[in-house]
Amino acid sequence: MPNQIHLTVAALVPGERGFLCVKEKDGERIVINQPAGHVEPGEGLIEAVKRENFEETGWRVEPSHLLGMSIYTSPHNKVTYYRMAFLCDAIEEDKQAVLDSDIIEALWLSEAELRARQTEMRSPMVIKTLDDYCKGKRYPLEIINDYR
Repeated sequence: MPNQIHLTVAALVPGERGFLCVKEKDGERIVINQPAGHVEPGEGLIEAVKRENFEETGWRVEPSHLLGMSIYTSPHNKVTYYRMAFLCDAIEEDKQAVLDSDIIEALWLSEAELRARQTEMRSPMVIKTLDDYCKGKRYPLEIINDYR
């Protein structure tokens, strides 16, 4: 039985140049991911996805829909992640933002570029989230009840 729950959020941010992604270090690997990270104690899901996206890309975003929820156990570290993916609108970039230390760069990739680089993805959840978006899956944010 794990002694910690790994609740994470991810932002799928479409734009004119494709989808906002990060190239990041994952242990010894260099991987592509949507901006994503852990929900901090006492933090709401919407707050977390905005914060994580900004810390990893320097872009302020506004979530518009929940795309889906995934459970995944990484073969690399054996950790089970509970991931909530959000569709977000890009609002503005802060070119002076200092990105998290494990982020190599923020980049925009087209759907074709993402699919061509599947072997570089941090997990299968990256492409699954893209698939959900392309299939038109959208859930209203009102599905989340925050009683804080």
